[in-house]
Amino acid sequence: TMVSSQGSVGEIWVWATAAALALLILLTVGFFTIIIINGLSALWPKDLAQLVTRQGQVWIGEVHRRQPQRLQLKVGNRDLYGFDFKWFEVDDIISIDYPDDLYAIERSEYGNFYGRLANKSHNYASFFNEQHLRDKIDNLRAELDHLYDKLGEVNNLIDRLSPEDRQLHLDKIANYDQQIASYEQQLDRYRLPFVIADGRQELLPLATVIRFYQPNDMGVIAKTGHYLSKLIELLTDDPREANTEGGIFPAIFGTILLVFIMSITSFPFGVIAGIYLAVYARDGWLLRLVRIAVNNLAGTPSIVFGIFGLAFFVYGLGATIDQLFFSNRLPEPTFGTGGILWASLTLGLLTLPVVIVTTEEGLRTIPATFRDSSLALGATRWQTLYRVLLPMASPTILTGFILAMARAAGEVAPLMITGVVKLAPSLAIDSTFPFLHLDRKFMHLGFHIYDVSCQSPNIEAAKPMVYVTTLLLVAIVLVLTSSSIWLRARLRRRLSIGGF
Repeated sequence: TMVSSQGSVGEIWVWATAAALALLILLTVGFFTIIIINGLSALWPKDLAQLVTRQGQVWIGEVHRRQPQRLQLKVGNRDLYGFDFKWFEVDDIISIDYPDDLYAIERSEYGNFYGRLANKSHNYASFFNEQHLRDKIDNLRAELDHLYDKLGEVNNLIDRLSPEDRQLHLDKIANYDQQIASYEQQLDRYRLPFVIADGRQELLPLATVIRFYQPNDMGVIAKTGHYLSKLIELLTDDPREANTEGGIFPAIFGTILLVFIMSITSFPFGVIAGIYLAVYARDGWLLRLVRIAVNNLAGTPSIVFGIFGLAFFVYGLGATIDQLFFSNRLPEPTFGTGGILWASLTLGLLTLPVVIVTTEEGLRTIPATFRDSSLALGATRWQTLYRVLLPMASPTILTGFILAMARAAGEVAPLMITGVVKLAPSLAIDSTFPFLHLDRKFMHLGFHIYDVSCQSPNIEAAKPMVYVTTLLLVAIVLVLTSSSIWLRARLRRRLSIGGF
């Protein structure tokens, strides 16, 4: 009877564990499903609806959300209405149509514009069909962007000069300003008359147009082409409209460069420390104390590392570097403020315990017979470590390294006080000497998600960008972890006992 009772209790715990595992898998699959569906559908062009209410009002926009009693329409035209979204009671709606002549126009400011051409015989109406006019506007806009880039380079150069030398570059800045004003005046001449939902006519500046399309008149192939162009824009362009639209290339670039600098600075030290603890250190109270400290560091909240990075790297090392090498720029700090170098070193300290622990465990799990056999054949301790132990432990070390990279890619809290910004004016790598600017601030995918989702003035308009950025960040982390599993399996096959 006692055996039967113990067996039934054990069976209950088995079922409870299985249920917990199933729930965890279900939640994980549900999370990824929501992210994938919303992320992939965010860039797909939606049809434009024309809605008529019982009060005689006419509205044009995208159907954003549906509820049993209400319907939310993305009406766009933020500069005219003062809002992007509007709720309607279903009982107040007389009709919803999808005319083919409605235009959706993506702009560089004020979000999307929805409406109809006011007069199709207007001279500017041929803009949609005459390639030379579109090319002229595109060329003017490209020249304007080039001038802004040049102006930014001069401003960055001025920041690195002494107050006396800065005066020499003021004439160049004034010249760029004059050229920019001239190009903006030329672009402002091109306007196209549109009629919005309530019948008002508006002259739309073509210089602000990013792309235009008639979604109700587009087939699957046309919408797929639009989707691909939006995807390319997302991966290659800069953000606009308070980061809620446009691309996220600076955030992708900043995330990859941050992880790369973190890897080359922390991984060697982590491996060396793990080798020392596993191979060279003598067993005793000091070794046990060091291991306890390393394990405690692995569980320390990330914001604590951020505070340490701010105090030690930024205000300590950075201020000292400014005093020694950049005194002519003071009181404006160069390295004595947040930047990608200090953020990378802070994340390096954050992930260092993971690399140390995995390296030590990988070396300690190797059977002692391999070490003893190598030493018995006349190999030195270094040769044994380099030729036998490290190759056998490399799968575990690599796994720890990739997991550390994946964690660093998703960390946000330490970066918020060590150099990440909402919008970086320049990338950390450019064509200006010394080409790699470790003192510059940067953008990051994780912080981009936080900023758009929590700090945006228009949360509803920001949701598509939140899902897209989250999907991209999750994809990067999955690629890193998947590559670690693949490389670990490949190394284990090559370094298996049967291969010796």
